[in-house]
Amino acid sequence: MEVFRPARPTGTGVLVLAGSSGRVDTQRARLLANHGALALPMQWFGGPDQPPGPWQVPVETFTSAVDLLAEEADFLAIVGVSFGAEAALVTASLDPRVGAVAAFAPSHVTWPAYDPAQQQWVSHWSWQGRPLPFVPIHDPSTRTPDHGPPTYLPLYRASIEAATAETLARATIRVEDIPDVLVVSGGDDQVWPSADFARAITSRRTSHRLDTCHVHFPEAGHRTTLPGEDAPVGGRRMARGGTPDADRTLGAMAWPHLLTTLRLPSHGA
Repeated sequence: MEVFRPARPTGTGVLVLAGSSGRVDTQRARLLANHGALALPMQWFGGPDQPPGPWQVPVETFTSAVDLLAEEADFLAIVGVSFGAEAALVTASLDPRVGAVAAFAPSHVTWPAYDPAQQQWVSHWSWQGRPLPFVPIHDPSTRTPDHGPPTYLPLYRASIEAATAETLARATIRVEDIPDVLVVSGGDDQVWPSADFARAITSRRTSHRLDTCHVHFPEAGHRTTLPGEDAPVGGRRMARGGTPDADRTLGAMAWPHLLTTLRLPSHGA
């Protein structure tokens, strides 16, 4: 794994996780390193000795990366997008060394993925050899419109609505166990209802008397573009919502809050 080292270290170490595309988000890691973070972007599925897809990924994959950052950094954080945001929140809820999470297009619950080898839906994550509870997918047929790239928004909404209270409770991520959380959402997200999920995260933390920063822009979609980044490309063909301008606006809104959450200076290192 390539680590991006800052010219002027701040003591912050950041694990950077992309989503279902499986890419290594070196662009975001480089940006954070330019502002003083020791940044580690990682591939968390599809690589050597990893699951071929985002299913039954050991949370130890991420805690082992935190081990590496902890050798050189005093303050540890995780920045994640989509499935990567889900991974970030799950990991931080289980690893008390992680002081902060910045979750872009997050989920407040854990989800499954379809494993073609087992021909069934299985949890995204495992911990200490056991799969984590998840919200079952209710009706996969809801993801495909009559034309154009598929939107998965109805799929996830239907799954949340169909889940029992007990199922939701078991699958809900214990975000109250994370010291600091930033959530970023776009109101036009067509992948899943990340704005609703972000509000659920905020509400749960509020019930535990914890503050949460939620940055939201109604016209933005699933992918946020931070200042200094090019719009991300690649990944599966799907509708993600938003527009390039709206996604950049959300990124500009989130940027100062991200620096605060990660304890980084506003000026480049």
